[in-house]
Amino acid sequence: MTTTATLTERYISATIRSLRPEVQDDVRAELEASIADAIDARLEQGETPSAAERSVLTELGDPGILAAGYADRPLHLIGPKYYLVWWRLLKLLLIIVPICAFGGVMLGQLIDGAPTGEIIGTAVVAALGSIVHVGFWVTLVFFVLERTGADTGVRWSVDQLPEPTQNGAGRADAIASIVFLVLGAGAVFWDAFVGFFPTEGAPIALLNPALWPWGITFLLALFVAEALLAVVVYAQRRWTIGTAVVNTALAVVFAAWSLTLLLHGALINPEFLSFVFTDNGVTDETMRILTVITGFALVAFPLWDIVDGWIKTARARRS
Repeated sequence: MTTTATLTERYISATIRSLRPEVQDDVRAELEASIADAIDARLEQGETPSAAERSVLTELGDPGILAAGYADRPLHLIGPKYYLVWWRLLKLLLIIVPICAFGGVMLGQLIDGAPTGEIIGTAVVAALGSIVHVGFWVTLVFFVLERTGADTGVRWSVDQLPEPTQNGAGRADAIASIVFLVLGAGAVFWDAFVGFFPTEGAPIALLNPALWPWGITFLLALFVAEALLAVVVYAQRRWTIGTAVVNTALAVVFAAWSLTLLLHGALINPEFLSFVFTDNGVTDETMRILTVITGFALVAFPLWDIVDGWIKTARARRS
């Protein structure tokens, strides 16, 4: 059974996570002692424990600034006032914007039927351009704020402290992964024997019935492998390079398998496509666009799974 971390634990965790591993224990011990002494002093003055803890941590200030002091790392952009706000916003945007730009341009090029080289080149240029623009415009805004002395209204408080991370190896993550995979396997059987798409007659299956038995058996084997991987990660209490490699291999196999079947018209039930689209006057061009979007999703989700696994592995190695 897990317990909620105290504000002090969250504050110390947020402070030491960016420090070198060899100094984290010393800084943790020093902070625990100094915070405890400051809280005791306030308790003697009649404050409640919760109010004393919040007051002490608020006086200590942003844990990012405190960590920079321990690491002897200067916080300067044009000046120190908005450095951490600028840096946190910039990191967030540099993760989100280039990925969205790359994916959006690639999807648009695929829909337009552009050649492979043009698709990749245009998407890469868009991603690189977004990095340049994000870096320039965000920095320019904070440069103006710093020089004009404007007040952004941003104030640090203990409510912003993050919960300590478990490197993706928590029980909740393992249970969620297994439940999701069990629901996925159940959906495959439900689709085959009951059908998801209702009609005036018998429901129509979404997946191609020709995938039975070997294609569906292969898909279920991937589900079982993913579930076993979740159990292994939980048993180790952390992601490792080995589990990240296995996770990458499973994601690549699923993407390649599903995308190959989609491109050969063997993934989706032809009867379903005919009933929903062809019989209702949907043109071949629209069908091509729908196929491109489906294929994009079949690649995007495994790709995110791969990135997520390696991010968790990097966090585990730093802890």
